Amino acid sequence: MAKPSGENLNVTCPCCQAKLTVDPVFGAILSHEAPPKAGPSVDLENAQGILAEQTRQREDKFADSWFQETHKEDILTKKFEEAMKKAKDAPVTKPVRNFDLD
Repeated sequence: MAKPSGENLNVTCPCCQAKLTVDPVFGAILSHEAPPKAGPSVDLENAQGILAEQTRQREDKFADSWFQETHKEDILTKKFEEAMKKAKDAPVTKPVRNFDLD
């Protein structure tokens, strides 16, 4: 095999189109230049529809949180009543202590 020359190689990656500078003697990558990123592909005619959809989603989330907050007391009362029913139906047992397990 012939001895490689000392001149650096400029290579373009076939997958991502990044530009690499490679040292042929050591086979090490000396520098890497990332490919330019493409901007988001948003159609400007559809942008108003996208913004309207986002606004509707925000309004729905706000309405849900408002409902939850205004009915918070009722929800907690119902949860408490359910817990009381379970506690009444459960048998009363003596709690197990650590030294009773020996």
